[in-house]
Amino acid sequence: MTSTDIHLLLTALASVLLLVALIVSRVRMHPLVALLVVCVGVGLATGMELGEIAKNITNGAGKTLGAVGVVIALGAMLGKILADAGITEQIANSLLRHSSDRMIPWAMTLVAFIVGIPMFFEVGLVVMLPLIFSVARKLEGRERFKGSAYVYVGVPVIAALAAMHGMVPPHPGPLTAIAALKTSVGPTMLYGFIAALPAMVLAGPLYGAFIAPRMTTRPDQALLDQFTLTQKHAASAANPPGVALGAFAALLPALLMLVHALSETFLPKGSTLAGAAAFVGNPIIAMLLGVLFAAVALVYARGGDPEDLRDAMGASLKPIAGIMLIIAGGGAFQQILTSAKVGDAIVHLTQQFAFPPLVLGWLIAMLLSVSTGSATVGIVGAAGLLAPLAGADPSLNLPLLALSIGSGSLFFNYANHAGFWLVKESFSMSMGEATRTITVVQSIVALVGLGMVLAMNAVMPLH
Repeated sequence: MTSTDIHLLLTALASVLLLVALIVSRVRMHPLVALLVVCVGVGLATGMELGEIAKNITNGAGKTLGAVGVVIALGAMLGKILADAGITEQIANSLLRHSSDRMIPWAMTLVAFIVGIPMFFEVGLVVMLPLIFSVARKLEGRERFKGSAYVYVGVPVIAALAAMHGMVPPHPGPLTAIAALKTSVGPTMLYGFIAALPAMVLAGPLYGAFIAPRMTTRPDQALLDQFTLTQKHAASAANPPGVALGAFAALLPALLMLVHALSETFLPKGSTLAGAAAFVGNPIIAMLLGVLFAAVALVYARGGDPEDLRDAMGASLKPIAGIMLIIAGGGAFQQILTSAKVGDAIVHLTQQFAFPPLVLGWLIAMLLSVSTGSATVGIVGAAGLLAPLAGADPSLNLPLLALSIGSGSLFFNYANHAGFWLVKESFSMSMGEATRTITVVQSIVALVGLGMVLAMNAVMPLH
């Protein structure tokens, strides 16, 4: 390692500590402003030109808003339509009717597991928020329930979505590792499912039951009113659509993304059907089609007032505007760290130590993801670095190596990750509360993933 590498690593560490200090100290700076201030500080500390600093901030924020912000906005609209039509209320009542308090987190894990097969973490969470809030709102009214019902119900969802996102194709991370290592989707998917199940259980229902009684987290009332059935719309939802139609409307974006995932596996690349599937399965297009279907099937076809629908969709954006801007700030922070070449310093650091390939892949992906705020950077960097070794060592189980890299990219999701801010702001958490939920949850998932990789490799070391 060079002195430049050490300087970059110390700068990255100092930037995160400064960000936390600006937000939680007496300064109480708004997260968006704090993120932008730290971005400028990192740029100056690493010797970037002033114009380059501004460019990186703009590009990082814009890229994140383009990939995540529009999807969150459409998800808010879909959630509002479902809530006003009484769909989420029906599903929540059904879950509570058929599950005891202890079984609710397990039921939510199952739902999130299914939703998470095709959906990115952020998209899946936006889709699941109405159900999380509706179930938790009913739970917190029960005298015997202590602590935060929103953490109790939400943590299993976060764990399941994170595990699927990092471990199981067709998510971009695992697919990127598979392509770089020149291995197969089928075995990697099988190993991913095997590893994801215990990770979801430990980080989800079990950890959620432990941490929820120790927290008092409750989302802002405006966000709760948006995603749950309010008194204003109770009358119009007194005769809601059938559960089957409502569930289909809620899951349509996930189904479209699943079609895209299956087409990548079974259809020849470049075919017309594959192109059409890729289009409808794009997160933005899938969410747009979901909103349009819900509007037609749940409002227009039932004689709803188009003016009320437009007002409701417009109002749905107000509570999440701040969330989207803070996520954009997180994207800018991620971009500035990546452009500063912090990832290169991490790679140089790992080259100083000798680890088994499966552990090394996890470690590189983890360090790159933690330092740059991008799981994708972690996966691409680790897979690219280990690709020559993968091609030269016939004894190496490549699907397990891809799974190890994907698991490592999930570890310690923190302030330079967009997902951290989405969870924090959606549930109105403090920095400490968000750390105890999404950061710890994803770290448990990552560590269990590594443990499962090593265990499976001991049983079946060759592929």
